[in-house]
Amino acid sequence: MVFRLTFNAVQASRRKLLAKATGILAASVLVLTACGGDDNGADNDAEGAGDQDAEFLTIATGGSSGVYYQVGATFSDLLEDELGSDSSVQATGASAENINLLTDGNAELAFTMGDANAQALEGSGPFEDDAREGLMAIAALYPNTVQVVATTESGIESIDDLAGRNVAVGDVGSGVELNAQLVLDAYDMSYDDMEADFLSYAEATDQMANGHIEAAFVTSGVPNPSLTELATNTDFIVVPIDGEGKDKLLDEYDFFIDDEIAGDTYEQSEDVETVGVMNHLMASSELSEDAVYDITETFFDNLDAIHNSHAAAEDITLEDATEGLTVPLHPGAEKYLEENDVEIPDDA
Repeated sequence: MVFRLTFNAVQASRRKLLAKATGILAASVLVLTACGGDDNGADNDAEGAGDQDAEFLTIATGGSSGVYYQVGATFSDLLEDELGSDSSVQATGASAENINLLTDGNAELAFTMGDANAQALEGSGPFEDDAREGLMAIAALYPNTVQVVATTESGIESIDDLAGRNVAVGDVGSGVELNAQLVLDAYDMSYDDMEADFLSYAEATDQMANGHIEAAFVTSGVPNPSLTELATNTDFIVVPIDGEGKDKLLDEYDFFIDDEIAGDTYEQSEDVETVGVMNHLMASSELSEDAVYDITETFFDNLDAIHNSHAAAEDITLEDATEGLTVPLHPGAEKYLEENDVEIPDDA
């Protein structure tokens, strides 16, 4: 805890210094303009973009055992190598916390899930009566698959069977927890129907191995490292999200997509029906168009390294960078994608 607070304090301090320096520079520019400057200088930043450069970049990810963290760590190294950025990776509770970090000025880049973005924009879920403005994406990445697992010993075989059981539903405010709420609601259930524990992937699987938790929601790329590790010492099944509950999720929420967990992913013999949500790489609206252009270029020009960071990241492609977006593109990202012939949606 001491480290986390100190880290945030240092980040806040250097941002203040940077902002002060930027303010002085801006004031100087205004003075020169007032003294008769012409329009032959550099173009202004694109509408909606700020003026912050890529010198200091904090990447908000997720739990240290999750895919976000592993992809984020690789990306951080690339930003340092390619742009000379002072880049750092921050372990977090994932989507909702990451959105807060972005909009509060405590992170420049972040990984989020599409449903959390949608809730932040409309002021629902963890953002009830606190809608967020200025959310911008660099790209859609890969689908996060909603994986519900239960120990074989528990006898749980369906979502309905979770009633009255000890169930891990993800960190409070995480994308996992948001999904858990929506999935349960689609089956006319809620936390009141079970003993809900708010645990990270690693904590949930540890508790399953110890017999204290019977089932867990794990929304991530496939395979999830914690579940792969669990399969080495604990028998569990993948619980399907199917039937009317699945239909309700797909009908009511644009951000859910039809998905499946392939057979043998966790030693199960058959494919299992479920739903998924697209992950997003997000950028602060305070970053300039040029900064985000360079950040976007660094990401996609080094996809081999990104793919090698985790198996789930292998699904990231430049061609599909706008598929399933739930927030507008940052102008810098849009410029890069347009130059590389990526189709830009009308509402991006």
